[in-house]
Amino acid sequence: NGGMCMHDEATVHYIDMIDQTTLGHRFIKEEFGQIPRIGWQIDPFGHSAVQAYLLGAEVGFDALYFFRIDYQDRDTRNGTKELEVVWRGSKTFGSSADIFAGIFPKNYEPPPGEFYFEVDDTSPVVQDDPLLFDYNVEQRVNDFVAAALAQANVTRTNHIMFTMGTDFKYQYAESWFRQMDKLIHYVNKDGRVNALYSTPSIYTDAKFSTNEPWPLKTNDFFPYADNPNAYWTGYFTSRPALKRYVRMMSGYYLAARQLEFFIGRSKSGSTTDSLGDALALAQHHDAVTGTEKQHVANDYAKRLSIGYKKAEELVSTSLGCLSESGSNSRCSSPTTKFVQCPLLNITYCPPSEMNLSQGKSLVSS
Repeated sequence: NGGMCMHDEATVHYIDMIDQTTLGHRFIKEEFGQIPRIGWQIDPFGHSAVQAYLLGAEVGFDALYFFRIDYQDRDTRNGTKELEVVWRGSKTFGSSADIFAGIFPKNYEPPPGEFYFEVDDTSPVVQDDPLLFDYNVEQRVNDFVAAALAQANVTRTNHIMFTMGTDFKYQYAESWFRQMDKLIHYVNKDGRVNALYSTPSIYTDAKFSTNEPWPLKTNDFFPYADNPNAYWTGYFTSRPALKRYVRMMSGYYLAARQLEFFIGRSKSGSTTDSLGDALALAQHHDAVTGTEKQHVANDYAKRLSIGYKKAEELVSTSLGCLSESGSNSRCSSPTTKFVQCPLLNITYCPPSEMNLSQGKSLVSS
């Protein structure tokens, strides 16, 4: 989606969603001169109408695609051809907050019929040498066409999207593209369906060009269950210490950025960039959610800690400058030094025990 990560939509603060998306989009615009058009939120564990509003009316995306909705909801939508909808994420802003939302019929993997082409996968490759005994072009084409027609039967218009890949795939990309090249060639030669390498943007444009009326969606896709009695709601409270740390750093980041603006980046010598990057990564749907492995959670916390220390230097200098009358516009080394005590929960604050007889001013908080 052009953000720094594919963020969660349940346990994040909406400001953090905006910040991480903005950070990623700014990088893409500066490096490539492009602005993303599509929200690609295929893996978060349920989806929020706030997300639809923020990525629709605010970011200006043309469409939002995802996978994880309640299995009963998906089954119903498969039968009524309502997997693709116009999602109105805000009652206040009405149709101005609408965004086209596409839900995958089954998952975000290749279609049923064995179309996995990693080096250790068991799917049959396209064997197109007629001199070999396992020549199977006709069978592979039939499998592909059958999968296309099956998906067409649960979606509207004659355009469908196959997501050719999944987690931990393309470790050997040549095997994938070699087989997909063959499939596209022989399927198009067959003529029953037209296959092409595409993008979500091209797919969205094709959908829009049909002028098809789409069902309206006005609320959340929460909670998410993928099977009976299998609700993905435990992560709302998983790893509460990490969740609290992320939220605290989010508030600190907001305050530090305001001080950074007043004093100026060049004067303080420190920036909020490191904390901003760490917070952006921490919004990932396997980060603040608490669904990652422990060593990964430790890494997120470590990055936040490093970012905090760098932002703390900026905050200290900025507060010192602002507290010294008339010097905040050109201040770089204030005589008043502000320090913070992040371990007050264990009544530990070394700066408050320092010998201040040298005449230096120190304020701890």
